Amino acid sequence: MAESLVQARGLTKKFGDFVAVDGVDFDIHKGEAFGFLGPNGAGKTSTMKMISTVSPITSGSLRVLGHDPETEGRSIRSHLGVVPQEDNLDIELTVAENLYVYGRYHDMPRPLIRERTAELLEFAQLSDRADARVDSLSGGMKRRLTIARALINDPDLVILDEPTTGLDPQARHLLWDRLYRLKRQGSTLIITTHYMDEAEQLCDRLVVMDRGKIAAEGSPRSLIEKYAPREVIELRFAEGQMDQVTLELDGLANRSEVLADRVLLYTDDADKTQYGMHERGIHPEQVLVRRSTLEDVFLRLTGRRLID
Repeated sequence: MAESLVQARGLTKKFGDFVAVDGVDFDIHKGEAFGFLGPNGAGKTSTMKMISTVSPITSGSLRVLGHDPETEGRSIRSHLGVVPQEDNLDIELTVAENLYVYGRYHDMPRPLIRERTAELLEFAQLSDRADARVDSLSGGMKRRLTIARALINDPDLVILDEPTTGLDPQARHLLWDRLYRLKRQGSTLIITTHYMDEAEQLCDRLVVMDRGKIAAEGSPRSLIEKYAPREVIELRFAEGQMDQVTLELDGLANRSEVLADRVLLYTDDADKTQYGMHERGIHPEQVLVRRSTLEDVFLRLTGRRLID
């Protein structure tokens, strides 16, 4: 079995009477990309803050890089690279100076900082912006710089909290490429995200959290296979037909879900299900057939409620 860099047993975090993380167990192994997936308020960020030793645990046990965060937090932090939800770069400094200051924070010698800065600016595709002030960068560039800064001390564990929130699709895909390269180089990544495609792209394993608990754990593919049939048929009907048609669809698929604007049929054989619809005289205005995704798993486990 791979070495566990993070081990949690019964990990709990409370704020007064509110339980943010409720007795969770997990292991994060060396060299993998491990994800925490969940809606707002699920406990993802609270868990990350305990792992990064900036928030004490309430009860249970937590070991990070073989150490106890409660008594050895400083030692742990020296081996971590942390990318927070919000960029906290020094906008008055240049791109290269931001890396230099962080290197000095870790007591790195100046020649090593210069060497690592050159490597990381190339990795982040920012070499040509080394002398530019941070406030002149785009959102995607700032995010790449924040990640590069977190890597200056060659950390054993990289923690990324919602790494691509607020970025446009092009910037997100470029950032995914950088993170995938990190993983291929053997880095251990912990990622929180509410983007399903991001979790599928980057994570070897993940947990789905909901209301502070772990609802499911596994690889993206294994979770899809366990919690969702092979295909999904999305049906849209003319106004006023939904109530009647819902009854007529009963029994055609493994599971059905009626939403405000459409009906979802979860099935292992979309062709057979559509043939059954035809035999029953059901004719939707629009039909979309697609493969089940991690989003289908996520919504089944956590529901479709809105959380602010």
